[in-house]
Amino acid sequence: MQIENRTFDELKVGDQAELRRLCTADDLLVYANVSGNHNPLHIHNKDGDGDGHPEAIAPGSFVAALVGAVLGSVMPGAGTVYRRQSWEYHGRVFAGDEVTIHVIVTDKNDNDTSVTLATEVRRITGNTLVLSGMAEVYAPRQKVSYNSHDLPGLIVQRHRHFEKLLHKAEPLAALRTAVVCPEEPNSLGGALKARDHTLIDPILIGSSARILDVARTMGLSLDGVEIIDEPLHRDAARKAVELCHSGAAQAIMKGHLHTDQLLRPILDKQTGLRMGRRFTHIFVMDVPGQPHPILVTDAAINIAPDLKTKVDITQNAIDLAISLGVEEPKVGVLSATETVNPDIPSSIDAALLSKMAERGQITGGLVDGPLAMDNAVDIAAARTKGITSAVAGRADILVVPNLDAGNMLAKQLTYISHAEAAGLVLGARVPIILNSRADDDMSRLASCAVAALHHARMAGISS
Repeated sequence: MQIENRTFDELKVGDQAELRRLCTADDLLVYANVSGNHNPLHIHNKDGDGDGHPEAIAPGSFVAALVGAVLGSVMPGAGTVYRRQSWEYHGRVFAGDEVTIHVIVTDKNDNDTSVTLATEVRRITGNTLVLSGMAEVYAPRQKVSYNSHDLPGLIVQRHRHFEKLLHKAEPLAALRTAVVCPEEPNSLGGALKARDHTLIDPILIGSSARILDVARTMGLSLDGVEIIDEPLHRDAARKAVELCHSGAAQAIMKGHLHTDQLLRPILDKQTGLRMGRRFTHIFVMDVPGQPHPILVTDAAINIAPDLKTKVDITQNAIDLAISLGVEEPKVGVLSATETVNPDIPSSIDAALLSKMAERGQITGGLVDGPLAMDNAVDIAAARTKGITSAVAGRADILVVPNLDAGNMLAKQLTYISHAEAAGLVLGARVPIILNSRADDDMSRLASCAVAALHHARMAGISS
């Protein structure tokens, strides 16, 4: 949008300008980072005064800065320099409030081109006065025109989607979970944090000596937590399977052991937890700036899946997305191109999966492919390519051609786009929480929340 300033000569007493602004939780996070004011009263999920409720109050200096936005962008506009400002607060602005910022010219000084303006900020709800005051500025002499979209955009690294999943899962009964070999700080700490959030009720299986030593080192109490001593990793994994068969555990969580050691007894054809569908791994990604979580599958188990395996990969992901609250998941089957090319096998598989969904061989979601990454997640890119589809540009689920592509995509989202990733394996009788040893607390908590929500839906439990 093209904006022109108002020069000193153009201004006259009585001229007015106004902006309307929605104050968001992200605004307050940005302001906290830029200003260094980390007062928890201003953070959306913190309790700053100890009353048990988050406040999310906009800092007074943030509200006053909104006045500066009118003066610097609208009237007088570009070239304006502050001389002085005074204000008085009559109320507070909270995250979610919409406000109007109004200024009116009350005086001009021809000797130094200064202009005095009365200023006020009001909450639109109830037309409540929040701030009143005076600003004195040096108005520009030269006419300036500029494009307001020239500034780079900002994306706040806030994981709102995972926060919603945690909020949704915490009222559920804790999921009785066999935690296999939590013998180092990340895995033990993650399991206990999930317990504290009432997401899981952990059974710790592994070397009891190592588990207790880690707990002592971290200063954590294991009072009331069941510990089963199985020093060998293979035996610990087998014990977890036995607990699931007996009904003593409802889920399995990976601790400090290799994934193949965990999955080997689970996949055993005689004594494992198979139930007819292929085991597939799903990353639930909370990507800053994206309007919804993105599920990436399969990035951890099936190396070079054939079409039959991709059917299970797609169906498992749809089932999980429904458990997370997506009514009709949109599945984008990825390839290097959005057109079928006989020389690119993944494009053929994608087209076949799309047709199989149309014929009811894959149920519960909308499946379209082949789609390239850009036109799977970006509506503008899909329109540019002329793709007419309910999925293109809106995909909730991304089905990748193979493990290489999926692993690269998930790690690019994590390390370049600052996403958090929850990991779950489906296809077994119980959900398998599969975290990387490098995952942080939020990833581990979110993985437990995803498992709890999926178990609850499959068991017919409402949250």
